[in-house]
Formats: sequence, structure tokens, C-alpha cells
Amino acid sequence: MQFPPKALVDHRIYTIRLRKMPEFLDVFNRLAMPILMQTLGTPLGFYVSHVGPLNQFVHLWGYDDLADYERRCLARDTHPDFAAYFQASEHLITAQESRLIKAVAMPGLKL
Repeated sequence: MQFPPKALVDHRIYTIRLRKMPEFLDVFNRLAMPILMQTLGTPLGFYVSHVGPLNQFVHLWGYDDLADYERRCLARDTHPDFAAYFQASEHLITAQESRLIKAVAMPGLKL
């Protein structure tokens, strides 16, 4: 396995209204995922919080560099069908965080 798999990771955390996670996941899967797969590519992973702050949906997307991130995000944001996801999810999301984190090589890590 090559490490790091991507030099830059978009680490997104959406806080979802209480008891609305199933509805949000349905909306995200139906309306956002087809566009995200087309514009951002394959995600690194999806998670929901289990301990600590609850009702959080975390998704990770990998990029080769900042230019790759900006190019693919522009494609996502200008996709003609993406507005439908925003409209359908607006009442479900109470907060959003987005971090760009950079991979760091750890010579002692043996994969």
C-alpha cells in the first residue's frame, strides 16, 4: 500500500438535526452521491459519530494537491443538479465544518 494515498484530504463534518440522520442519509445518497461520484471521484470514507458530539456525518475526499481540489470542487459546485441536493437537505443540516488536511509521512509506519 502506498502511503499517503492522497496528499490532501477534505475532512467534512455535517451536524444533522436530532433524529433526522436517516432522512439526511437518504437525501445525501439519492441526490448528492451521483454528482459527487461524477465530480469528486471515489470518497475515502463516510462515518457517523458514535461517541462525543452526536448527530454528525463525516465524509472524507482525497485530492492530489490544492489545484486538484479546486478543480473538482468547482465541477461539483457548478453541476446543474447540485442545487436540488441543497434544497432537499437545507432543513436537515444545522452546522458544517470543512478542513483541508495534509498527509504527513511517518517513517516508522510500516504498512
